[in-house]
Amino acid sequence: MSETEPPAGARGAARGALTCRSARPSRRTSRTAFADLPLEQDDPLLGFNPYCHKAPRRNSITPERQQAFIAMLAATGIVTQAARHIGASLEALYRLRHKPGAEGFAAAWELAIDRGIARLEDCALERAIAGEERPVVRGGEVVGTWRRYDTALLLFLLRQRRGHRWAANGTHYAALRPGHPVYERLRAEWDAQEAEDAQAVYDSIDAMIDQMRANAIANAAQLADAPGSEDDLTG
Repeated sequence: MSETEPPAGARGAARGALTCRSARPSRRTSRTAFADLPLEQDDPLLGFNPYCHKAPRRNSITPERQQAFIAMLAATGIVTQAARHIGASLEALYRLRHKPGAEGFAAAWELAIDRGIARLEDCALERAIAGEERPVVRGGEVVGTWRRYDTALLLFLLRQRRGHRWAANGTHYAALRPGHPVYERLRAEWDAQEAEDAQAVYDSIDAMIDQMRANAIANAAQLADAPGSEDDLTG
């Protein structure tokens, strides 16, 4: 798949197509390494108030570059790719983000990241539903393909997006809420163990007091029988 953007006239028909902008060829086979087409100029995400430098220099991140960065960040979800797209360093971008007056740029940055995460979720959902095509190799040659379906990924997505239906029916700890059978059973066991532990502490204290009382009685008896006691002095 080409790394160049499609012609302007073909963008409408190709809306939803993906282009890979990864600088590493090994990543160009991954669905998550592909970027959506650039944002439309009237996209609300690009309507933020950019930071304006009081005395812009040749390499300043101008409002136009800030918009280009946000657009690419929304398309890829990857800060490094968006930074490379406008030819700015990460250090300069993060410094700009935290400057007073750059609140609009910082907010747009977060919204662009959210869009990238949403695209990642869509990729995971597509992979869970459509599966992943893998080659069959014999004698060093690809003789066919087979489709692998990731059941663990599928269940994870169901629990995350339909937790009230899927997580509650299993032993997933995120579903343990008051009223859940597993929650109530564990709570009863914890309460019983806590009561047992408390009773053991009480029994230990009672035994200690009884032992102290017995020791006091024994000591008093020994003092009474000892030579030179009060009874011997008065006899």
